[in-house]
Amino acid sequence: MRRRVRTAVPLGVPVGVGLAVAAALLLTGIATDGTGDGAAAATGTVAAVPAAAAAVAAPRARPSAPALTGSDLDGRPVSLPALRGDVVVLSVWGSGCGPCRAEADDLALLSGQLRGEEVRFLGINTRDRDRDAARSFVRAHGLGFPSLHDPTGALLRRFPPAVLSPRTVPSTLVLDRRGRVAVAIGGAVSAEQLRPLVARLVAEG
Repeated sequence: MRRRVRTAVPLGVPVGVGLAVAAALLLTGIATDGTGDGAAAATGTVAAVPAAAAAVAAPRARPSAPALTGSDLDGRPVSLPALRGDVVVLSVWGSGCGPCRAEADDLALLSGQLRGEEVRFLGINTRDRDRDAARSFVRAHGLGFPSLHDPTGALLRRFPPAVLSPRTVPSTLVLDRRGRVAVAIGGAVSAEQLRPLVARLVAEG
């Protein structure tokens, strides 16, 4: 029996935005009935949605993240597989991106609040061929977590486009302790939106 997907526009959300979110949910099969299930019933996997519609996918629907390795903005080696065992917030950003600037302070705040809670933050800096511009962004917003330098988007293209599109900056993924993508957000996200999603994955143990 197929589960009914509710597409009512949330209160306080402009009608145009709400309808766009609803359409995205219908295409991806993400549940919006308040269960937080987030399993993509139609596609059998995770697909990126706006932050207001984001939910934690059921374990069976979570694809494994690619084993990203590279260097950070200071040239030090960084490995995503090395973070396995913790919940990982993977943030895609670029210094020239307005929405990235808007969410950066929230990410800095949340990463500080969750330090020591078995949660790790890792950025992917894209479109910045000049590392100096990216480092200036990090200093300006107090980002205390490393970022892989990916100026051409090569690392981003290792993900399925439905999960993480190189054209959508910013984007945020949340990986479970086994390195699987449990949440995929296309567009900016706030600390209030991200915190309960991360907390649910931490609680999985």
